Amino acid sequence: MPLTGPREMFQKAYKGGYAVGAFNVNNMEIIQGIIAAAEEERAPLILQVSAGARKYASQVYLMKLVEAALVDADLPICVHLDHGADFDICKACIDGGFTSVMIDGSHLPFDENIALTKRVVDYAHDKGVWVEAELGRLAGIEEHVVSEENVYTDPDQAMEFVERSGCDSLAIAIGTSHGAYKFKGEPRLDFERLEKITKMMPDYPLVLHGSSSVPQEFVEMANQFGGQIPGAKGVPEDLLRKAATYGVCKINIDTDIRLAMTAVIRKTLMENPSEFDPRKYLGPARTAVKNMVQHKIKNVLGCSNAI
Repeated sequence: MPLTGPREMFQKAYKGGYAVGAFNVNNMEIIQGIIAAAEEERAPLILQVSAGARKYASQVYLMKLVEAALVDADLPICVHLDHGADFDICKACIDGGFTSVMIDGSHLPFDENIALTKRVVDYAHDKGVWVEAELGRLAGIEEHVVSEENVYTDPDQAMEFVERSGCDSLAIAIGTSHGAYKFKGEPRLDFERLEKITKMMPDYPLVLHGSSSVPQEFVEMANQFGGQIPGAKGVPEDLLRKAATYGVCKINIDTDIRLAMTAVIRKTLMENPSEFDPRKYLGPARTAVKNMVQHKIKNVLGCSNAI
């Protein structure tokens, strides 16, 4: 089955009150685990490639892995650039076969963000490629963008931004954040702000970044077997499920996959200290990725049996 863009995925998600999972990929085992979960759940899928992943594995290798997966996969799959830093990166991904790109000008002044986004939109739309942009800033570190605090998305600016830039979907800031340490106090998302944006832009697909839940069982497992990640806390899954009923059609998940994979690798190696065959610890890690993604599809995104 060939790669697809997210347009039809998001139209169905908006009407159905669910979200499509956008999962970051870095290597073969992660891609295999994610696709196996989506196939079992009959769910649409977005595979995200960050600038860091392009540098680590190279765009060509990752696209060839996806190409191999498409030979047997019988579900709609979109390949998306996550947090594109500039026009050149977006262009390289569009020319390289991506069906969706994100241009992240969220750190720029409003008018500059619009200008950069529109430049990418003009190039991408000529090639039939979807463009996601971001307005507002999430706390934490994500690729080239570092923010000490959340700068929540202004609903009036969101409407103007979309109209002037022509972007197809918009990542908004309502309280999620990047990384494994999202909240110090009570977790909260600004649903009043989200509802206002949704009402001002009906049927328009919104995106949530920084939406891993950081399951404590894997934090504890990692720490039990030599890890040092105390105090990690993510977005409660019930809040994410609720967001999907307010026009959020795409939810990004990365940290939870890394956490599950690393915790299982630590456990496997500690329990089998003489083992040095990578297949013996990457195999269980791949299964952990599959189980994590399957859980997200069923219980958080709500997109099982959506194809």
